[in-house]
Order: sequence, then structure tokens, then C-alpha cells
Amino acid sequence: MSPHRWLTCSGANFFFSLTILVLASCTDAKPPADDYAARRNAMVETQIASRGISDTATLGAMRSVPRHEFVPARLRDEAYGDYPLPIGSGQTISQPYIVAFMTEAIRPKPGEKILEIGGGSGYQAAVLAQTGAEVFTVEILEPLAGLARQNLTRLGYKNAHVLHADGYRGWPEHAPYDAIIVTCAPDAIPPDLVTQLKDGGRMIVPVGGGMNQELILLSKHGDKIEQHAVLPVRFVPMTGEAESPR
Repeated sequence: MSPHRWLTCSGANFFFSLTILVLASCTDAKPPADDYAARRNAMVETQIASRGISDTATLGAMRSVPRHEFVPARLRDEAYGDYPLPIGSGQTISQPYIVAFMTEAIRPKPGEKILEIGGGSGYQAAVLAQTGAEVFTVEILEPLAGLARQNLTRLGYKNAHVLHADGYRGWPEHAPYDAIIVTCAPDAIPPDLVTQLKDGGRMIVPVGGGMNQELILLSKHGDKIEQHAVLPVRFVPMTGEAESPR
């Protein structure tokens, strides 16, 4: 609820000083929980379901996970907008539609093990964990790894685990994975991630540099790897070992 709507209800006969006090209080006030829930429902209906996302588990997770808890406090009013937001350290939280698109693409199921590369503030990991999957997320930037761990712990996602490391090599200790989701763009798909994917597993990863990125959906069947481009995108680049010449 905006400050102006609060002030409209306060009446016109307050002293000027009290009005200023109310204005300051309303500016700092957080919207009630049911207001955030309404915003989430609107986000799902207008930004996600209306664009063809139909997987029940994905839609349910997007309705349940409080995106505003994964953005800086000053940006909470924008948390359910149809665009990415900065989360610090030069990184962003992805547009809600992209989070839903990538989640639906890998079809997470309860009990599956899913690896995420590029944990950010923890939002994508929370969406995956909400589906009942066991999530292992790797974040190269220590401040963001700490933030993701803090957010996921505070919100009770015991099935989401955070590692501060270079994600180019994955998280081999918990491999193989039923699915892998990558939220930063390498120039080519890291071979170790393919190795850590189960037979029958699926991976979605943005590939390319600058403005020329494609979201690649990959599936593994024995020694056979199938992949195809599904969407033009723009992600932050994968850093660390991914930047080394090959």
C-alpha cells in the first residue's frame, strides 16, 4: 500500500507536524504479507502463466516463494515487476518469467538432486527447493554466497545447500544430478557439468557472450548428448575459470 493511501485514511484535521510524522512512518512501513501474496499471484498470472508456463509445480513454487525477501530492502516494492533487479556485487536477480521458464524446462521433482550454478541471493534455489527437490547451489562471490545461505536458512529451506566456490567445475561431491540449472553465461557449456549430469538428466544453461546469448536445453542419454537453443537471453557472464582461454 502506498504512503498516499495511508494518509488519505488519516483524515484532514491532523496538525501539520503529525502529518509529517505519519508520512515518514508510512514511507518506511512494509506492505502487509497478504499484499505481497497478492502481488505474487498477479506476477504469476500476468507475467508467467499468460506466456505459456503451465507446469503445476513451477507455478506453485512461483506463487509461494517470497521474491521480495531476496532483493535489497530499498527494492522490495519492485520485487514482483517483470524485470531483473540488482542484488549487489554487480549481479542481478533474474526476471520472474526467466526463473519460471528455466524451472519448467528442467521439470524438478520431489527428491531429485538439482545443481544450480550462480546462486545469487538464493531466489532460484528457493524456487527449486519449493518443488521438493534437494538443491545444491554454487556461488563464486563470497558476499552473495553468504547472503543466499542467510536467506534460505531464514526462510526454512533445509533442502537447499550453498557452496562458495567457482561453479565452472560444478559440485562433484554430490554428483550425479538429475538436473542442472546455470544462471550465468559461459562461452561454451562446461564439460564437468555434463559429466556430473545423470543418465537421463537435463540441463539448461545460457551460452554466449555480450548480446549474443542463447538459452540451451541439454539432455543426456548414455554417451549421447542432445541440445537445442530455446530462447535468446542476456545473463551476467560466468566468471572465474570460465574466463580462461581454451
